[in-house]
Amino acid sequence: MTDAAQPGARPGTPAARPATGLSLDRVSFSRTGRLIIDGVDVTLPRGSFGALVGPNGAGKSTLLHLIASIEPAASGSIVFDGTQLPTMPRRQRARTVAVAEQQSDTELDLSVVEVVMLGRTPHLGVFSSASATDAAVVRDALAAVGAAELSTRRFHTLSGGERQRVTLARALAQQPSLLLADEPTNHLDIRAQLSALSLLAELARGGLTVLAALHDLGHAAAYADHVIVLADGAVVAAGDPAEILTPELVLAVYGVRAEVLRHPITGRPLLAFAETAPAAAADAPTTLDLEPLP
Repeated sequence: MTDAAQPGARPGTPAARPATGLSLDRVSFSRTGRLIIDGVDVTLPRGSFGALVGPNGAGKSTLLHLIASIEPAASGSIVFDGTQLPTMPRRQRARTVAVAEQQSDTELDLSVVEVVMLGRTPHLGVFSSASATDAAVVRDALAAVGAAELSTRRFHTLSGGERQRVTLARALAQQPSLLLADEPTNHLDIRAQLSALSLLAELARGGLTVLAALHDLGHAAAYADHVIVLADGAVVAAGDPAEILTPELVLAVYGVRAEVLRHPITGRPLLAFAETAPAAAADAPTTLDLEPLP
């Protein structure tokens, strides 16, 4: 017997709620004496697809972990729909927030269906087993990520890209209100990357709040409706991708030249990159010169 699933509902689609969303205020975190997240402020409206971007080591994965309470923030507040996530009861938080990790593994010899069914755990009673409704949610989640044909496979036999899709399906099976995805296109071929990003954008249009850490600025420009740029653990820019992802910002944060074009098919921003000449690179501002947003 379950208490949240609705037959026929799109996996990952929450019930209608007030349009508040995610808000981080002065969130900081240190590890082994090193400041990893430095006073981060983030606002992501409900039903938005937010892209968290920045160079390697900027703190993207760590910030997702803090939001999900996988690790505790040293200071600051993390609020979703008006409720502090870190102090929310664990079961309630698991019904509210789902995380699709970049690397997912299990020591147990589980089938793909069994792995995705783990996403239903927050909705099951202590002594109850999965119902027909839970099974339907799992099937829908696998179909949504294009992995229905993998359902009978053993999880440990899957390729990296197949595991990535199954991991996203498990998160969708939780039917959360907030989905955090860490590099959801990792290990995927081009078609699967575009399908995954299209799915996240569609889920956001349906009311799910999505925050995905992305390495590819082109993906952020093409699919997200809000972008958050991290550099050295601080937010240096945030807002509409068309306004934020400028050649100047790309040069300052990534140290490469960029031109922003218009995609001939979608009309969305299209970024073209080139290495910076040594002399120009020496004159370019570095991430250390960037001022965090006030």
